[in-house]
Amino acid sequence: MLKKAQVLLLLLLSASTSAANMADAVITVQPAANNVYMLQGPGGNIGVLATEQGLILIDDKFAPLAEKIAAAMKSIEDKPVKYVINTHYHGDHTGGNSYFGAHAPIFAHENVRQRLSQPSEHQASSLPVVTYQEGLTIYLAQEEVQLKHLPQGHTDGDTYVYFKTANVLHTGDLFFQVGFPYVDLNSGGSVSGYLANVLQMLDSVPDDVVIIPGHGRLSTKADLQAFATMIAFSIDKVKVALAAGMSEQDIIAQGIGEQYQHLSWAFISEEKWLKTLIADLR
Repeated sequence: MLKKAQVLLLLLLSASTSAANMADAVITVQPAANNVYMLQGPGGNIGVLATEQGLILIDDKFAPLAEKIAAAMKSIEDKPVKYVINTHYHGDHTGGNSYFGAHAPIFAHENVRQRLSQPSEHQASSLPVVTYQEGLTIYLAQEEVQLKHLPQGHTDGDTYVYFKTANVLHTGDLFFQVGFPYVDLNSGGSVSGYLANVLQMLDSVPDDVVIIPGHGRLSTKADLQAFATMIAFSIDKVKVALAAGMSEQDIIAQGIGEQYQHLSWAFISEEKWLKTLIADLR
């Protein structure tokens, strides 16, 4: 069964999982660079590499949106999907696996397959069929697609995807451009590990990289650096407060500071972010 935190995540990130809401949802297409695109709608951001030899799909949102996602991809390049990549296991990024996995192999870290296998109602076609421990590289047309696993960050199965020729980075949920990040402590996540992973991504890509975040708008390396600075500030602030013997109630009352209060959003409020930090750093 899904953990309560996982169920809450799915509900809030989709705004509403009702059939009517999904029926009204629109999947938008935005060019990132070269032949790489970002698809947006309810759930996590999708990355698409479109070539005459076929398409690569990074994440696939919720199951009811699968046909709309397929139509959006067809509007870019009317070719079949060759490969699907899961950046992690959360359902707002893997809900369409069953649909797309029936047509193309799914690649993911081995922990993603393990976690997606746990619900008794899972379908075989929804599971990754190619797994790895550290990463791998896919070559398609003129593009080199680098998959790199980063441990103990958002979850224990996170992968970032870098399109070397296009110079586009898909971070999965190791970057929430919309505000404070969700660190899934119940699924191997860690705030310190999350920061280390963001810093590693920053060290791994050029300054002019185009970034597709897990949630939010197309971003720059400067945006990701600012995100890392915020996380480092948050960790230091809570560590100092805990060392001084402050209680959770007092830390929450003190707040994160005026410079970052605006990063509260529908799923991760300032209070929830502080509670996550406290729970992990105690």
